[in-house]
Amino acid sequence: MAKKDSKVSKVVLAYSGGLDTSVILKWLQDVYGCEVVTFTADIGQGGEVAPARAKALKMGIRKENIFIEDLREEFVRDFVFPMFRANTLYEGEYLLGTSIARPLIAKQLVAIAKKTGADAISHGATGKGNDQVRFELGAYALMPDVKIIAPWREWDLLSREKLLAYADKHAIPVDFKKRASNKRGGGAPYSMDANLLHISYEGGILEDPNYAPEESMWRLTVSPEKAPNKPEVIELTFERGDIVALNGRKLSPAAALTELNRIGGKHGIGRLDLVENRYVGMKSRGCYETPGGTIMWKAHRAIESITMDREVLALKDDLMPRYARLIYNGYWFSPERKLLQVLIDDSQKTVNGKVRIKLYKGTMMVVGRESPGDSLFDMKISTFDDDGGAYNQADAGGFIKLNALRLRIAANLASGKKRGKR
Repeated sequence: MAKKDSKVSKVVLAYSGGLDTSVILKWLQDVYGCEVVTFTADIGQGGEVAPARAKALKMGIRKENIFIEDLREEFVRDFVFPMFRANTLYEGEYLLGTSIARPLIAKQLVAIAKKTGADAISHGATGKGNDQVRFELGAYALMPDVKIIAPWREWDLLSREKLLAYADKHAIPVDFKKRASNKRGGGAPYSMDANLLHISYEGGILEDPNYAPEESMWRLTVSPEKAPNKPEVIELTFERGDIVALNGRKLSPAAALTELNRIGGKHGIGRLDLVENRYVGMKSRGCYETPGGTIMWKAHRAIESITMDREVLALKDDLMPRYARLIYNGYWFSPERKLLQVLIDDSQKTVNGKVRIKLYKGTMMVVGRESPGDSLFDMKISTFDDDGGAYNQADAGGFIKLNALRLRIAANLASGKKRGKR
């Protein structure tokens, strides 16, 4: 391949060590003729992080140009928790496990570019998906003049067969399982993305929305049928809308989510099969496992139900879909998302207390919630028994009459018009 006519001298690549990013690394060296810096983020995706250093060294990357960073605590504390304070769901179901990881990766790509004096960043997102938008909007928000190289929008390696052929030509090490699956019929059965919040499965055989995924696909959860026959009750402690303890034991954000993933997965909590609307205009089918996040969402909603004013909670509910779209569409660093976050975080000052949830064979039920210092629930007023004068039922008559006034006016008008036609 001929070298690009480019002023790029050094590029930071978001590098996993897998087939795609290994090919991209070599392609950047050949096509752009630039120095490559690799960045691998550990956000809880599993065992693929450790081999990345060795693979990068084999590809000729200098030791000082290899960055592997443990971002698990920052990911949960500064991205997942703020999102969950808003009870965020995209299109009513999706807990945004992939979307919320991208701004953190973009942030670190930019930070490393500035540290190493790089003038470009690169990623392995395809030209069809949302991640290209999320990575690049995040990067431009933090480094407006950065050059972005998106190989999937430039090269002609648009199939797994071509990627493998390129890897063979340039002696790029390829995972045996990927090569074997390709020989069996054209690539892996699906594409996976994992972090501490979730695992997503897309592409391949899942592209048919009428196809029911095989049980062996799921990694974090058992099927409800195989979950324990005995329910389990867990207690979550919240401070200012964030989980700080589980069953009375104080935990860091990442540790809390990790433990909730284990417990929820054991009980078959958090599976989702969704056809979503991508930002780039197409519909996409994906399957998701978010056991810990599903429990956390339920518990947070429960503690808010007794600690938040009715109209404040209603306002949050009105704004939540907009907030969810901002994250899904890559606008984490936008002024409007930051403004909404200030409002959301301010609403969480009183969201303190404990919630108990019973887990059983894929189901969750809130079985207790308390907030001694911040609860707005007053049993003296809400009781069906004698309240001792705490609430005057007669007041409801005037309230109802006033709220019915516009309805009565409209009904009288309609009735008059109807009589006039006779």
